[in-house]
Amino acid sequence: MTDINTAVKSPAKSARRSLPESPFLVAARGGKPARVPVWFMRQAGRSLPEYRALRAGTKMLAACFDPDLVCEITMQPVRRHGVDAAILFSDIVVPLVAAGVDLDIVAGTGPVVASPIRSAEAVAALPTLDASQVEPVAQAVRLLTSALGDTALIGFAGAPFTLASYLVEGGPSRNHERTKALMYADPTTWHALLDRLADIALTFLRAQLAAGVDAVQLFDSWAGALSLKDYREFVLPHSTKVLAGLADAGVPRIHFGVGTGHLLGAMREAGADVVGVDWRTPLDTAVSRLAVPGFESGPVVQGNLDPAALFAGDEVVRREVARIISEGRAAQGHVFNLGHGVLPETNPDVLTKVVDLVHGTTR
Repeated sequence: MTDINTAVKSPAKSARRSLPESPFLVAARGGKPARVPVWFMRQAGRSLPEYRALRAGTKMLAACFDPDLVCEITMQPVRRHGVDAAILFSDIVVPLVAAGVDLDIVAGTGPVVASPIRSAEAVAALPTLDASQVEPVAQAVRLLTSALGDTALIGFAGAPFTLASYLVEGGPSRNHERTKALMYADPTTWHALLDRLADIALTFLRAQLAAGVDAVQLFDSWAGALSLKDYREFVLPHSTKVLAGLADAGVPRIHFGVGTGHLLGAMREAGADVVGVDWRTPLDTAVSRLAVPGFESGPVVQGNLDPAALFAGDEVVRREVARIISEGRAAQGHVFNLGHGVLPETNPDVLTKVVDLVHGTTR
């Protein structure tokens, strides 16, 4: 435990594998791999029958804190699909639960918070996270780095805004009205909340890095609900704190949000090495929006097949994969992915076909 706490202050590069031939890592660093790399958000989950069988009778949060279960679930899509990267099986609320926030993941609803945070007093009472509290996650990472061979492992965390939206609303929200009300009416409390959440996300990601993940992704799932002006004022400083706090780890940092086409340039400015693009924005358009001043190299993008296209038949899938790869050539580097997560009803055989199609295309 002492070693992990020490490493969390400065991520230990010695814990990380050297994977110079990983197509995913080469592309994520803006290089030219021999083939276009591919992985899928939510690739480990309900679309796989082996996942459903393994999770039977085990609640989501219990699974996230069981290292052996996390390892097996994370490995399942790697075995089945042959993707170029695994993403740690977890949930963005895991560090909040580990810190002591009273919440649960309710089937069919999502995260539900027992006592929503809507005042300065509630923010002050929000617990901090110590790396020892996510030791089961770090243990799972160590198991995975031994099991994955040459396949890269991505760790992740929820961005401060998205975590705040759950804490303030008390659960998922369509309009984020309570979140925005706090943001507009009491900016001092708002920034205090996001600063605390940035620290929690940073501690969680540093623990994963110390255990050996090869890249990290910061999910700001709901940032697309904001205007560019509000994003810059109320969110950007806190996402920057997280991503800048990982700079010395020397791994690719991916930043992704849904409906964030208008925010792409600012998301890159936050410190992302790779910006995930949802299906609404063509990748070549995204590249032009990401070409903001202050960067020596061109943008690297991740995405962005519409998850619903996987239900449209082989011809549509082939056409869409080819289109996205063509559009991705406008970027310095391109990691093929969906424009959001795998939908639960997706036929896993179609995902395997997508991997084969992508791998059959040279960069």
